[in-house]
Amino acid sequence: MSIHIGAPAGSFAKVVLMPGDPRRAEWIANTFFKNAKKVNDVRGMTAYTGELEDGTPISVMPSGMGVPSISIYAQELFAEYGVEVIIRVGTAGSYSAECPLKSVVIAQAACHDSNPLTNYLFPTCSYSAIADFDLLVSAANSAKKNNIVSKVGNVLSANCFYNPDTDGWKKWAQMGVIAVEMEAYALYCIAAGLGKKALAVCTISDSFVAPGILTSEERQTSLVDMINVACDVARDYYASK
Repeated sequence: MSIHIGAPAGSFAKVVLMPGDPRRAEWIANTFFKNAKKVNDVRGMTAYTGELEDGTPISVMPSGMGVPSISIYAQELFAEYGVEVIIRVGTAGSYSAECPLKSVVIAQAACHDSNPLTNYLFPTCSYSAIADFDLLVSAANSAKKNNIVSKVGNVLSANCFYNPDTDGWKKWAQMGVIAVEMEAYALYCIAAGLGKKALAVCTISDSFVAPGILTSEERQTSLVDMINVACDVARDYYASK
């Protein structure tokens, strides 16, 4: 067991899908896994390990919301459970007309608005957090092959969900940032520091450029395209080993 995960050693597959919401983790396990077994429920963070339909080993573990929470769970999965790949499967807000509701964003890189993870290592500069290239290419190929509306690009991992500067997003959009979420930057930093692999794949749940927002039920269960892309990435990773 680690400090925040109650599972015994060997409970997790080498590839872990990581949504923010514990209920979404349960939905993923029930919908996409076979022989799914609950391996953790400490603090309500229900994690499962099972197989995809073709027998590919896979786990799902929620991260909670924000940099501090995902930093804890990613660190412990990588460092103490032998996990090699974490694929964040979350939701994001669109900064681009090319990313409509329900489309899939594949985060090539992640910006930050406070640099909380790397200030202690690089006090006078910022670390550029990027996805693992092979995972990125695998996800982009999967989306293209399955005719999924998707966009590869830079995202913002924001610490502030309710930003009082209602026009601040426009500055990020001007720099080519296509969406905002809250965890990818931390995940990429943790993976880099430990020599592991990470990727963030997000579904657009709301938009700053056009009206519309997914309901809480849709955010929980209507994310099939994103999960299918992530599962393809997992298959490709095992096939490459």
